[in-house]
Amino acid sequence: MDYDSFHRAVLGAAAGQAAPRWAFGVLGEIARGRRTVAAMRHPLGFMCIPVDRTGDQGVCVHVWSDSLPSARPTTSTVHAHSWDLISHVLYGSVRNELIDVTDAPVDPAYRVFEVHSGGDVDELRETPRLVRCEIGAAELNRQGDTYTLPAGVFHATAVQGEAATVALGSGRPGTMDLSLGGIDTRTHRVGRQRCDRDETASAARVVTERLASIRTLDQEDRWDP
Repeated sequence: MDYDSFHRAVLGAAAGQAAPRWAFGVLGEIARGRRTVAAMRHPLGFMCIPVDRTGDQGVCVHVWSDSLPSARPTTSTVHAHSWDLISHVLYGSVRNELIDVTDAPVDPAYRVFEVHSGGDVDELRETPRLVRCEIGAAELNRQGDTYTLPAGVFHATAVQGEAATVALGSGRPGTMDLSLGGIDTRTHRVGRQRCDRDETASAARVVTERLASIRTLDQEDRWDP
């Protein structure tokens, strides 16, 4: 299934059935070694399993689980994407806090960093912009919910316990990945922590086993990406 087809499906009335069926099928293939991808330990604390990437559009499964090793950020968890996000919650709960960021050259709390990605390295470049921030709004998304986050919106995501989402990203020209970090933090590089085949398969099994416990699905009755 290509990005456009999945985009229509996730935003459709039947997303609550279609998205889990698709995820169960494609992640089952990854778990059995029939589809080769490499998951990544994202610095924001989840496992990212890439499924499809065409140009500046992509489909991934994000997994939060205490049974999987996780990476830690070198800045705060407050960030803004350079792409528009559409996310469907397969199970669990995902809380998004929308953050109001204001310039504060006097008594700032954070420095804004630009995130430049290349290969397996992310370079977080300090900028002269100093800011303060506060929570402007918060939304809790549960199993079966679909939510959106436009590019450029600062936010922080919090998950307690087990959760997984299907995330669709579409790059928006003219925007940049941003993160809030310490005032005295300097430009630095962070290597992406990619998983081997066994670790990726293990992450895929975490999701398929949870989906199977929610609803019995026939593996032959699935959507192919």
